[in-house]
Amino acid sequence: MEERSVEELEAGLDEVRASPRDEGTLRLIVRRPAINERETVLTATLDLERGLLGDSWERRPSSRSADGKPHPDMQLNLMNARAAALVAGSTDRWALAGDQLYLDLDLSAANLPPGTRLQVGSAILEITDQPHTGCAKFRARFGAGALRLVNSPVGRELNLRGVCARVVRSGTIEAGDLVRKLPPEEVPTLVPPT
Repeated sequence: MEERSVEELEAGLDEVRASPRDEGTLRLIVRRPAINERETVLTATLDLERGLLGDSWERRPSSRSADGKPHPDMQLNLMNARAAALVAGSTDRWALAGDQLYLDLDLSAANLPPGTRLQVGSAILEITDQPHTGCAKFRARFGAGALRLVNSPVGRELNLRGVCARVVRSGTIEAGDLVRKLPPEEVPTLVPPT
């Protein structure tokens, strides 16, 4: 795919801004069995302790955690499917971004501040305050313009690079599942599965 300029990418922002705010769709699930490996799956299990089963998160050390172990608030990386399409093009290139879940949902900071919970399939996720920004790998895969855009003020406002989340209720997810933002009044009524 030919690199897109910042101007070309900015022209697609209205499509990203048109993402559904409260209910969307899980478009793609990607496991990372090892560094630089990607596996697209139709169904998956999200686990409270291990994150996305089959993903390497639980084996990845983190410089952001005090003990160097995998950061609990970075179990999952979520990316807006429309933003992925904007920078990556066809769906078969989305997994190169390195995120696990691609949602057709408004991931902007205004819509999903830290603490917001999402129901995906039978699992519940919580958006965390950990930053998720573009890096050298993102630039190599999608170009300098894409990296500049996702790390720009508007890119950060819209969370074009995505957001970090953790599992707060284990469950099964499937591509095509409804993704629903839980209103605050529903959050205290959550009961862990038995």
